[in-house]
Amino acid sequence: MNIKKVAFGVVKKAGQILLKEYNNFDRERIKLKSHHEILTRADLLSEEAIIKEIRKYFSSHQILSEESGKTKSDSEYLWIIDPLDGTTNFSIHNPLWSISLAVAYRAEIILGIVFAPFLDEMYVAEKNKGAKLDNKKIRVSSTEKGKIINTFCHGREEKYVKKAIKYYSYQKMHELDCRQLGSAAIELAFVAAGRIESIMIPGANPWDVAAGVLLVREAGGRTTDFNGKDWNLDSPGIVASNGKVHNEILKVINRK
Repeated sequence: MNIKKVAFGVVKKAGQILLKEYNNFDRERIKLKSHHEILTRADLLSEEAIIKEIRKYFSSHQILSEESGKTKSDSEYLWIIDPLDGTTNFSIHNPLWSISLAVAYRAEIILGIVFAPFLDEMYVAEKNKGAKLDNKKIRVSSTEKGKIINTFCHGREEKYVKKAIKYYSYQKMHELDCRQLGSAAIELAFVAAGRIESIMIPGANPWDVAAGVLLVREAGGRTTDFNGKDWNLDSPGIVASNGKVHNEILKVINRK
């Protein structure tokens, strides 16, 4: 079975499950994973459906999912899944939530899909084949200076959060726009589609951003860690942009 075909099928199936849950959401079902993260039944139902389908066709492949962690095998293929990116948005009936699915081969991302079911938008990128939104090719913006959207999520290391806040202050001081949309996958997809110029995420987990990274790269953008090195699955943070504003961001966040 073709990997891309299976990936399309699982995200569409998960999307149907999530839309049903979203339309009948009960806030009493919310559970706390930690003091800053919530878990809903929708997260678990979506993850279960996705993993079940992957194992049906690729039982030997490794899977890394937000809720279940990582399975281990000798396979050089790794499926990276966030079954519901933007759970908080979902729980307050904000429609900006998505499913993020990426496939890596030998630690290199070869397929990335971000599906926003409520928006009915499907973003797809294949290595060396470009990025598309609903089957139409997309490119990052050509803006060199203008409104730049960045996001500020909880970080694994305090120093990266401080750098993000530093750039947020810089943006506001220069009367530029800066906001958090609540779904890293959607924000990366928006960079790829040329809707915004950049996004910065301290403490980014692979399942949050792997699919979006390939989207941005294949759309002509740039993705690095906070020090300017190309982003990889072990990077503790990410800066993604149209490339034209990238050096400016790195300069500000690394200013002493």
